[in-house]
Amino acid sequence: MAHDGPSPEEGSLRITLLGRGAWGSTLAHLWRDAGHDLALWSRRDGGSAASLLAGSDLVVAAVSMSAISPLGRDLGAHWPAGLPLLSCSKGIDPERLGTATQLWAHWLGEQPLAVLSGPNLAEELDRGLPAASVIASADTQLAQRLQIALRTPNLRLYTNDDPIGTEAAGALKNVMAVAAGISDGLGLGANAKASLLTRGLAEIALVLAALGGQPATLYGLAGLGDLLATANSPLSRNYRFGGLLAEGRSEAAALAGIGATVEGPRTARATLQLARTRGLNLPICEQVVQLLEGHCDAPTAVRRLMERDPRPEALR
Repeated sequence: MAHDGPSPEEGSLRITLLGRGAWGSTLAHLWRDAGHDLALWSRRDGGSAASLLAGSDLVVAAVSMSAISPLGRDLGAHWPAGLPLLSCSKGIDPERLGTATQLWAHWLGEQPLAVLSGPNLAEELDRGLPAASVIASADTQLAQRLQIALRTPNLRLYTNDDPIGTEAAGALKNVMAVAAGISDGLGLGANAKASLLTRGLAEIALVLAALGGQPATLYGLAGLGDLLATANSPLSRNYRFGGLLAEGRSEAAALAGIGATVEGPRTARATLQLARTRGLNLPICEQVVQLLEGHCDAPTAVRRLMERDPRPEALR
């Protein structure tokens, strides 16, 4: 059966949601309360999610970056023509050096794709606190249909036509949130953190442009908005992870302390690979990776950033 994607006239949607982590569970709660019919699948369930695709109006992927290729490989041959996928994953793949929808496109071909991203700390939404997010798609009509169909009383949705830029910003903010957690963990103060996040935003801009994103996306909900939330809240896993690194814990010990998926380390390494292939200068990302790999401690990473040669503010 061919699909044109969700239509507001259709009322409730039949949504297949892949992933039952914190964000997937939050979305399931919000959309069930809004009257949608959800079928949930997780790797913990075992088996394939292919049987859930038939009859679905929309598939939502709220899985880690490392889970996308195995899922795509399994589901690609069973995907109904025209069935839209909404990706909620944030990261850069270390093998293909691409975003989540670029991975999905490899396995699904020309199926309609969209991205959901923004300053959305799951615990706050679970408590009924208000938030906003953006749905990005090259298919403007699909983005608008999803915007209307998936809005809830406490989640306001906007749209843009820059899925790659939206994903790049959402991925890189996790690296900067790790750096912000290190800064706060070391007690470096407001001046240092403001400087760090501003320079971090400039690094995100370089990667966004290298992947083909639109500059304006950097200052939207998926860019500056997500960075402000993730780099300032103890609800953020990446921010807490950075704080544990500042205490002197190894990457493995810090990850164990969080006890859940933290995308920042994987994204930092993949981004640094991308930077080297594109000739990009990303000093904050570089020092985060140096710290992760045990080549320096947190105070040394900060000192290296402060002692870099003088240069213009604009990154090149």
